[in-house]
Amino acid sequence: MNEESCERQLEIDSFNKLTKLGNQAVSLGLIAGHGYYQGKYEILEQGKALLMTDQEAQEYLEKLIQEIGS
Repeated sequence: MNEESCERQLEIDSFNKLTKLGNQAVSLGLIAGHGYYQGKYEILEQGKALLMTDQEAQEYLEKLIQEIGS
């Protein structure tokens, strides 16, 4: 696998992980929706839209999900 293929696979893996976390947060009632908007990851929560990088969104969603598990 060349460098470009590895980078593309990492992007796909990141997208899949964000989608899974977002869907889990929706099903738990923590957020209203999620997805990409204007090149950023958007999280819809309690009447507001949060735009962030993929990494920030992943950390945010993981923290939300962990908080209800504690």
